[in-house]
Amino acid sequence: MVKPRLRRHGRKRRITYRIIAIDTQSRRQGEAIKQVGFYNPRKEQTQLDLSVIIALLKEGAQSTETVCDILRRARVFEQVSELTSNQKSNFRRI
Repeated sequence: MVKPRLRRHGRKRRITYRIIAIDTQSRRQGEAIKQVGFYNPRKEQTQLDLSVIIALLKEGAQSTETVCDILRRARVFEQVSELTSNQKSNFRRI
């Protein structure tokens, strides 16, 4: 199963994180399938590739708690629920 997870970067006391899609069996610093974002906790900067993240969540990926909080602040879950509700309504019309 693929999971959005944080990978630590930077030096001591200047930590930044990359949000990556990685297999659940892999290590934190293991080889990533794809980099989907960036997070700097010191400056509260977040950069996300929303199309890739939404596609992962639609496929059933379960993010870690911290990534879930970051996505919640970016209102990604609202977009996913809107897309799924629109798809269900389109399915009923057919």
